[in-house]
Parts: sequence; structure tokens; C-alpha cells
Amino acid sequence: MDQPTALNLPPVEPLPEGTAKFFAICEEKLGLVPNVLRAYAHDIDKLNAFSAMYNDLMLGESGLSKLEREMIAVVVSAENRCFYCLVAHGAAVRQLSGKPELGEALVMNYRVAALEPRQRAMLDFAVKMTRASGEIEEGDRQALRNAGFVDADIWDIAAVAGFFNMSNKMASAIDMRPNPEYHGQFRQGRF
Repeated sequence: MDQPTALNLPPVEPLPEGTAKFFAICEEKLGLVPNVLRAYAHDIDKLNAFSAMYNDLMLGESGLSKLEREMIAVVVSAENRCFYCLVAHGAAVRQLSGKPELGEALVMNYRVAALEPRQRAMLDFAVKMTRASGEIEEGDRQALRNAGFVDADIWDIAAVAGFFNMSNKMASAIDMRPNPEYHGQFRQGRF
């Protein structure tokens, strides 16, 4: 199988039982092991730390829907021009929304997407955080409250945006390559 990055960091062999089980679940549920996980598999402690943070932010309890969290991932990744995350999380937006055009709009320019005011406010905040986090002030947080978010949601918006800013920069630096399967997923009609 091709290298998931430009670095020559082979996975730990054999994979620990828990990691092998996790990868088998990925294969079963997704039909693939995401290359981001394969890339981290050279150091199981790093893989576990990355996976724990991702699972908490993207799958844990939150006032944000899974789709909203994926939308943040795509818009932050678009700002950072992260090929891996745009491809992988663009597919997730297409899947969760049932609207291929939404995934494409978010990749290109979220401002042209048909968004609810709540979603627009959330993405505006994530973009400002990505571009100029030091310029965020109380008015920016208040705009989120005015759109219906509570303070715990604002934390989650910032945490997801922060995580993808880190992940995007890492993925770009090591030339993390998206799984080919992502490119064609969830592009036909509504689901």
C-alpha cells in the first residue's frame, strides 16, 4: 500500500491488538483506514492521542451537530488549503448533509453556500479564528450567542477550529495524502 505521507515512517509492526482492532472497525464501517490514522501509526502513543482528541471533538457530546463540526473542518481546511482535510471532510459533509453541492461550496467558498444564519455565524467565527485569532473579541462571541449558541457551543466551535488548524498544518507539512476513495464518495444526488 502507498505511503500515507511523504515521510518514510512505517507503521509499528505488528500493530498492537487495540490498534489492529480499531483499524478493523474503520475498514468495516468506512471501507478504509483513513490515511491520517495510517500516518500516525508509526508511533502508537501519538496515534492514540490524536484519535482521542478527534473522537472527543468530532463524535463526543456537543451542542453542535456532527454536520456542523464537519462544516467547520472543511471551512478551516479551505482557509489553510489543506488538501487532505478538504478531500476527507468534504466527503463527510456530502454524506451527512445529503447535499453534494454543500460539500463543494464549503471547499470553494462557504459564503456562496445556502446556509442557515446559525451556520454562517459559526463559520465566520471559525474563519476569523483561523486568519486572526488574536483579533477575536467579545463582539465575536456575542455574535455567536445572538445566533443561538451557548458558551459551551462557542468552546466547541473554537476547539474544532483549533484542532483542524493544527491538523491542517501538520498534514500539509508532511504531504499527507487523502485516501483515493474519498474523492468520489457521496456525490450522486440526495441520500
